[in-house]
Amino acid sequence: MRVTQGTFSYLPDLSDEEIVAQIGYAIGQGWAVAVEHTTDPHPRNVYWDMWALPLFDLADPMPALHHVVSCRAAHPSGYVRVTAYDASLGRQTTAFSFIVQRPAVEPSFTLDRTDAGRFTLRSTTG
Repeated sequence: MRVTQGTFSYLPDLSDEEIVAQIGYAIGQGWAVAVEHTTDPHPRNVYWDMWALPLFDLADPMPALHHVVSCRAAHPSGYVRVTAYDASLGRQTTAFSFIVQRPAVEPSFTLDRTDAGRFTLRSTTG
């Protein structure tokens, strides 16, 4: 199973050049870039660990790629993602995020929904 979270999750893995292009796009929009990692990619786990502080006011995507490469090296069997934050609305809003590293074997999840009547759904995960 392939975990599908964030932008580009249904596409093949991005190359470093494609990652640099996406970071460059985020910089062009004025967004802050952060590198995050986890070993628990469950869809409800939205708070991944930050690799370093978010990178504000970048002019070049290469420092962000350096963080990606360093995080991959430190967490070779985990997930690593890049997140771009848009502060234009007065709060840090995720503009986009995409996974840049996956483990060789990914966990699988199931979501079972049961109609409990009267407009109520019960969900269980496995």
